[in-house]
Amino acid sequence: MEISGKVAIVTGAGAGIGAALARGLVAAGARVVLADLDAGAAAQVAESLGAAAVAVGGDVADEQVIRELIERAAAEFGPVDLYFANAGIGGGAGLDSTDAQWAAALEVNVLAHVRAARLLVPEWLSRGSGYFVSTASAAGLLTQLGSAPYAVSKHAAVGFAEWLSVTYGDKGIRVSCVCPMGVDTQLLHSGLGASEHSAEAELAIKAVTTAGKVLSPDEAAEVVLAGVDAEHFLILPHPEVLKMYRYKGSDYDRWIDGMRRFQAALLG
Repeated sequence: MEISGKVAIVTGAGAGIGAALARGLVAAGARVVLADLDAGAAAQVAESLGAAAVAVGGDVADEQVIRELIERAAAEFGPVDLYFANAGIGGGAGLDSTDAQWAAALEVNVLAHVRAARLLVPEWLSRGSGYFVSTASAAGLLTQLGSAPYAVSKHAAVGFAEWLSVTYGDKGIRVSCVCPMGVDTQLLHSGLGASEHSAEAELAIKAVTTAGKVLSPDEAAEVVLAGVDAEHFLILPHPEVLKMYRYKGSDYDRWIDGMRRFQAALLG
Protein backbone atom coordinates (compact mmCIF):
# COMPACT_ATOMS: atom_id res chain seq x y z
CA MET A 1 0.00 0.00 0.00
CA GLU A 2 1.53 3.28 -1.14
CA ILE A 3 0.32 5.87 1.37
CA SER A 4 1.36 8.96 -0.56
CA GLY A 5 -1.61 10.55 -2.33
CA LYS A 6 -4.17 8.47 -0.45
CA VAL A 7 -7.17 9.75 1.53
CA ALA A 8 -7.52 8.44 5.08
CA ILE A 9 -9.88 8.73 8.01
CA VAL A 10 -8.46 8.26 11.52
CA THR A 11 -10.80 7.94 14.49
CA GLY A 12 -9.73 8.73 18.03
CA ALA A 13 -7.32 11.22 16.45
CA GLY A 14 -7.45 13.94 19.09
CA ALA A 15 -4.57 12.40 21.04
CA GLY A 16 -2.51 9.25 21.51
CA ILE A 17 -2.04 6.72 18.72
CA GLY A 18 -4.71 8.36 16.55
CA ALA A 19 -2.99 11.74 16.56
CA ALA A 20 0.35 10.05 15.89
CA LEU A 21 -1.15 8.11 12.98
CA ALA A 22 -2.54 11.33 11.51
CA ARG A 23 0.88 12.98 11.77
CA GLY A 24 2.57 10.00 10.16
CA LEU A 25 0.05 9.78 7.34
CA VAL A 26 0.37 13.46 6.46
CA ALA A 27 4.17 13.20 6.61
CA ALA A 28 3.93 10.30 4.15
CA GLY A 29 1.86 12.37 1.72
CA ALA A 30 -1.69 11.36 2.61
CA ARG A 31 -4.65 13.64 3.25
CA VAL A 32 -6.49 12.92 6.44
CA VAL A 33 -9.83 13.47 8.14
CA LEU A 34 -9.37 13.34 11.90
CA ALA A 35 -12.32 12.29 14.05
CA ASP A 36 -12.69 12.45 17.80
CA LEU A 37 -15.38 12.77 20.43
CA ASP A 38 -13.33 15.75 21.64
CA ALA A 39 -13.83 18.04 18.65
CA GLY A 40 -11.45 20.67 20.02
CA ALA A 41 -8.60 18.20 20.43
CA ALA A 42 -9.07 16.86 16.89
CA ALA A 43 -9.19 20.40 15.51
CA GLN A 44 -5.98 21.30 17.29
CA VAL A 45 -4.14 18.30 15.82
CA ALA A 46 -5.55 18.99 12.34
CA GLU A 47 -4.53 22.64 12.51
CA SER A 48 -0.96 21.60 13.27
CA LEU A 49 -0.94 19.47 10.10
CA GLY A 50 -1.95 22.20 7.67
CA ALA A 51 -4.07 21.91 4.56
CA ALA A 52 -3.70 18.13 4.32
CA ALA A 53 -5.90 17.55 7.37
CA VAL A 54 -9.37 18.48 8.57
CA ALA A 55 -11.16 17.57 11.81
CA VAL A 56 -14.67 16.39 12.60
CA GLY A 57 -16.08 16.00 16.11
CA GLY A 58 -18.50 13.23 16.99
CA ASP A 59 -19.11 9.75 18.35
CA VAL A 60 -17.63 7.36 15.79
CA ALA A 61 -19.84 4.54 17.07
CA ASP A 62 -22.75 6.47 15.51
CA GLU A 63 -23.33 5.36 11.93
CA GLN A 64 -24.49 8.85 10.93
CA VAL A 65 -21.24 10.35 12.20
CA ILE A 66 -19.25 7.78 10.22
CA ARG A 67 -21.29 8.67 7.14
CA GLU A 68 -20.50 12.35 7.71
CA LEU A 69 -16.78 11.53 7.98
CA ILE A 70 -16.84 9.72 4.65
CA GLU A 71 -18.77 12.55 3.01
CA ARG A 72 -16.41 15.17 4.46
CA ALA A 73 -13.40 13.25 3.17
CA ALA A 74 -14.92 13.02 -0.30
CA ALA A 75 -15.76 16.72 -0.35
CA GLU A 76 -12.34 17.85 0.89
CA PHE A 77 -9.95 15.33 -0.65
CA GLY A 78 -11.70 12.56 -2.58
CA PRO A 79 -12.91 8.99 -1.93
CA VAL A 80 -11.61 7.27 1.19
CA ASP A 81 -8.75 4.84 0.61
CA LEU A 82 -7.87 3.97 4.21
CA TYR A 83 -9.96 3.86 7.37
CA PHE A 84 -8.19 3.64 10.71
CA ALA A 85 -10.73 2.45 13.28
CA ASN A 86 -8.59 3.59 16.17
CA ALA A 87 -11.00 5.03 18.77
CA GLY A 88 -11.27 2.86 21.86
CA ILE A 89 -12.43 2.86 25.47
CA GLY A 90 -11.92 0.66 28.52
CA GLY A 91 -15.44 0.02 29.72
CA GLY A 92 -15.11 -0.96 33.34
CA ALA A 93 -13.54 -3.55 35.62
CA GLY A 94 -14.97 -7.02 36.31
CA LEU A 95 -18.36 -8.52 37.09
CA ASP A 96 -19.36 -5.23 38.69
CA SER A 97 -19.22 -3.52 35.29
CA THR A 98 -22.69 -2.29 34.45
CA ASP A 99 -24.66 -3.19 31.35
CA ALA A 100 -24.11 0.39 30.21
CA GLN A 101 -20.32 -0.03 30.51
CA TRP A 102 -20.43 -3.30 28.58
CA ALA A 103 -22.60 -1.72 25.90
CA ALA A 104 -20.27 1.27 25.56
CA ALA A 105 -17.19 -0.95 25.18
CA LEU A 106 -18.87 -3.06 22.52
CA GLU A 107 -20.22 0.01 20.70
CA VAL A 108 -16.88 1.81 20.45
CA ASN A 109 -14.43 -1.09 20.30
CA VAL A 110 -16.40 -3.37 17.95
CA LEU A 111 -19.60 -2.03 16.43
CA ALA A 112 -17.95 1.21 15.34
CA HIS A 113 -15.71 -0.99 13.16
CA VAL A 114 -18.67 -2.97 11.82
CA ARG A 115 -20.61 0.18 10.92
CA ALA A 116 -17.64 1.77 9.19
CA ALA A 117 -17.01 -1.37 7.14
CA ARG A 118 -20.70 -1.57 6.25
CA LEU A 119 -20.49 1.91 4.71
CA LEU A 120 -17.07 1.61 3.08
CA VAL A 121 -16.81 -1.92 1.73
CA PRO A 122 -19.45 -1.69 -1.03
CA GLU A 123 -17.67 1.27 -2.64
CA TRP A 124 -14.29 -0.34 -2.15
CA LEU A 125 -15.54 -3.47 -3.88
CA SER A 126 -16.69 -1.42 -6.85
CA ARG A 127 -13.28 0.28 -7.00
CA GLY A 128 -11.36 -2.92 -6.39
CA SER A 129 -9.33 -1.46 -3.52
CA GLY A 130 -9.55 -0.17 0.03
CA TYR A 131 -7.79 -0.61 3.35
CA PHE A 132 -9.34 -1.11 6.80
CA VAL A 133 -7.07 -0.83 9.84
CA SER A 134 -8.48 -1.98 13.17
CA THR A 135 -6.76 -0.89 16.38
CA ALA A 136 -7.45 -3.80 18.71
CA SER A 137 -4.98 -4.69 21.46
CA ALA A 138 -2.72 -7.46 22.70
CA ALA A 139 -5.66 -8.00 25.06
CA GLY A 140 -7.60 -9.20 22.01
CA LEU A 141 -5.07 -12.00 21.49
CA LEU A 142 -4.29 -12.68 25.15
CA THR A 143 -6.49 -11.06 27.82
CA GLN A 144 -6.62 -7.98 30.05
CA LEU A 145 -6.30 -8.32 33.80
CA GLY A 146 -8.54 -5.85 35.61
CA SER A 147 -11.01 -5.15 32.80
CA ALA A 148 -13.43 -7.74 31.45
CA PRO A 149 -15.23 -5.40 28.99
CA TYR A 150 -11.93 -4.31 27.47
CA ALA A 151 -10.64 -7.88 27.10
CA VAL A 152 -13.86 -9.21 25.59
CA SER A 153 -14.49 -6.30 23.22
CA LYS A 154 -10.91 -6.38 21.95
CA HIS A 155 -11.22 -10.11 21.28
CA ALA A 156 -14.29 -9.27 19.23
CA ALA A 157 -12.42 -6.55 17.34
CA VAL A 158 -9.74 -9.07 16.37
CA GLY A 159 -12.43 -11.54 15.32
CA PHE A 160 -14.16 -8.99 13.12
CA ALA A 161 -10.90 -7.93 11.45
CA GLU A 162 -10.12 -11.60 10.73
CA TRP A 163 -13.54 -12.15 9.20
CA LEU A 164 -13.28 -9.00 7.11
CA SER A 165 -9.91 -10.03 5.72
CA VAL A 166 -10.95 -13.60 4.97
CA THR A 167 -14.18 -12.49 3.30
CA TYR A 168 -12.88 -9.63 1.17
CA GLY A 169 -9.12 -10.10 0.91
CA ASP A 170 -9.37 -11.71 -2.52
CA LYS A 171 -11.44 -8.78 -3.77
CA GLY A 172 -8.87 -6.02 -3.37
CA ILE A 173 -9.66 -5.03 0.21
CA ARG A 174 -6.78 -5.12 2.65
CA VAL A 175 -7.20 -5.40 6.43
CA SER A 176 -4.72 -4.93 9.25
CA CYS A 177 -5.30 -5.60 12.94
CA VAL A 178 -3.08 -3.68 15.36
CA CYS A 179 -2.43 -5.38 18.71
CA PRO A 180 -0.05 -3.39 20.93
CA MET A 181 0.60 -3.82 24.62
CA GLY A 182 1.45 -0.66 26.57
CA VAL A 183 1.29 2.69 24.80
CA ASP A 184 1.64 5.95 26.72
CA THR A 185 -1.94 7.17 26.41
CA GLN A 186 -4.66 8.43 28.72
CA LEU A 187 -6.51 5.13 28.30
CA LEU A 188 -3.62 3.24 29.87
CA HIS A 189 -3.13 5.71 32.72
CA SER A 190 -6.85 5.66 33.54
CA GLY A 191 -6.75 1.91 34.20
CA LEU A 192 -8.75 1.05 31.09
CA GLY A 193 -12.00 2.41 32.44
CA ALA A 194 -11.96 0.92 35.94
CA SER A 195 -12.80 3.30 38.79
CA GLU A 196 -9.92 5.69 39.42
CA HIS A 197 -7.44 4.44 42.05
CA SER A 198 -9.41 1.19 42.46
CA ALA A 199 -7.68 -2.17 42.84
CA GLU A 200 -8.87 -3.13 39.34
CA ALA A 201 -7.44 0.05 37.81
CA GLU A 202 -4.09 -0.51 39.50
CA LEU A 203 -4.11 -4.14 38.35
CA ALA A 204 -4.85 -3.17 34.75
CA ILE A 205 -2.07 -0.58 34.73
CA LYS A 206 0.49 -2.90 36.34
CA ALA A 207 -0.42 -5.79 34.05
CA VAL A 208 0.41 -3.68 31.01
CA THR A 209 3.38 -1.71 32.27
CA THR A 210 5.19 -4.74 33.70
CA ALA A 211 4.64 -6.95 30.63
CA GLY A 212 6.89 -4.96 28.32
CA LYS A 213 8.11 -1.54 27.25
CA VAL A 214 5.51 1.23 27.18
CA LEU A 215 5.84 2.82 23.75
CA SER A 216 5.18 6.41 22.84
CA PRO A 217 2.24 6.97 20.48
CA ASP A 218 4.70 7.99 17.74
CA GLU A 219 6.67 4.76 18.17
CA ALA A 220 3.48 2.71 17.90
CA ALA A 221 2.24 4.67 14.87
CA GLU A 222 5.54 4.18 13.06
CA VAL A 223 5.17 0.40 13.38
CA VAL A 224 1.53 0.57 12.28
CA LEU A 225 2.29 2.55 9.13
CA ALA A 226 5.18 0.25 8.26
CA GLY A 227 2.82 -2.71 8.66
CA VAL A 228 0.24 -1.05 6.40
CA ASP A 229 2.92 -0.35 3.82
CA ALA A 230 3.80 -4.06 3.88
CA GLU A 231 0.09 -5.05 3.99
CA HIS A 232 0.53 -7.24 7.06
CA PHE A 233 -2.67 -8.44 8.70
CA LEU A 234 -1.33 -8.69 12.26
CA ILE A 235 0.67 -5.63 13.26
CA LEU A 236 2.50 -5.96 16.56
CA PRO A 237 4.21 -2.83 17.91
CA HIS A 238 5.45 -5.19 20.66
CA PRO A 239 6.88 -8.20 18.75
CA GLU A 240 6.99 -10.30 21.94
CA VAL A 241 3.20 -10.55 21.82
CA LEU A 242 3.55 -13.15 19.06
CA LYS A 243 5.60 -15.39 21.39
CA MET A 244 2.97 -14.97 24.13
CA TYR A 245 0.17 -15.78 21.67
CA ARG A 246 1.93 -18.91 20.45
CA TYR A 247 2.50 -20.02 24.05
CA LYS A 248 -1.19 -19.52 24.78
CA GLY A 249 -2.21 -21.60 21.77
CA SER A 250 0.27 -24.38 22.49
CA ASP A 251 -1.07 -25.12 25.98
CA TYR A 252 -4.17 -23.17 26.98
CA ASP A 253 -4.43 -24.60 30.51
CA ARG A 254 -0.79 -23.87 31.27
CA TRP A 255 -1.20 -20.31 29.94
CA ILE A 256 -4.27 -19.71 32.16
CA ASP A 257 -2.35 -21.03 35.17
CA GLY A 258 0.48 -18.68 34.32
CA MET A 259 -1.88 -15.71 34.05
CA ARG A 260 -3.35 -16.56 37.45
CA ARG A 261 0.15 -16.55 38.95
CA PHE A 262 0.95 -13.26 37.20
CA GLN A 263 -2.23 -11.71 38.56
CA ALA A 264 -1.50 -12.94 42.10
CA ALA A 265 2.01 -11.50 41.94
CA LEU A 266 0.70 -8.12 40.81
CA LEU A 267 -1.89 -8.06 43.58
CA GLY A 268 0.93 -8.83 45.98
